Amino acid sequence: MKVFNGKTAADDYMSSHTLTFSTPELTLTRFSFWLGDMVPDTKNPGQQMPRLMNFIEEKDFAPTPLVDDDTFVPTGAMKTIGGLYGSVNVPTETSSKYCQECGSKLSLVAKFCTECGANQD
Repeated sequence: MKVFNGKTAADDYMSSHTLTFSTPELTLTRFSFWLGDMVPDTKNPGQQMPRLMNFIEEKDFAPTPLVDDDTFVPTGAMKTIGGLYGSVNVPTETSSKYCQECGSKLSLVAKFCTECGANQD
């Protein structure tokens, strides 16, 4: 996939231009014109190309894993005071249920077990 490396382009531009009097809008406008300037093509002598093409890179991105809402694996990062997931208040005895898989105590609104990750629907 071809992507624009804006950080490198901005660094090159800012290192060669003094903009102490400029407003952000003027800086952005000048930067845009600077990217559009025709410069010599390093791969094809005698040819010209927009400066923008110097900052286009070919990158290979790893595929993004999909999130499966039906499978929850607890990491232990989020536990509340009573060991219940998703409730700020400490539940009373009447507002709790037990996991169908491991038997740990859960709130009545829990969709997943905080210990084993089993679906509670």
